[in-house]
Amino acid sequence: MGTMSIDVAGIRSATSVAGARGSTREFLDRLQRPAVVADAADTVILAVSELVTNALRHGGGTCTLELTAHPESIEVSVHDRSPKAPRMRTPDLNDGTGGFGWSMVNRLARATAVTRGTSGGKTVSALFAR
Repeated sequence: MGTMSIDVAGIRSATSVAGARGSTREFLDRLQRPAVVADAADTVILAVSELVTNALRHGGGTCTLELTAHPESIEVSVHDRSPKAPRMRTPDLNDGTGGFGWSMVNRLARATAVTRGTSGGKTVSALFAR
């Protein structure tokens, strides 16, 4: 088992999101007993991309990503400075304003949670099969 935290900065920065995906891939590749199967790793990386993108776009421009390996699952937690919880939206198929990410994360994850921070902000967590 293991835990890793990553500070991600940059308003809507594609390089920050790519870095979070790369760090997640490295974290998952290092896990053993049991190793993470390829499909599960791809799911976790996709969720990290969505959660970090949303945190950078809607949560104040910086976030912290924490990955935790449990025997049967991988937990992804993203903390940002905004107290606003993510919300389901009707996806925008015409103007490119999004609306796909949070519903997708909820469909892929075993469970999701939003916890308000005592000093502000929130943590969005999702649990995925290993």
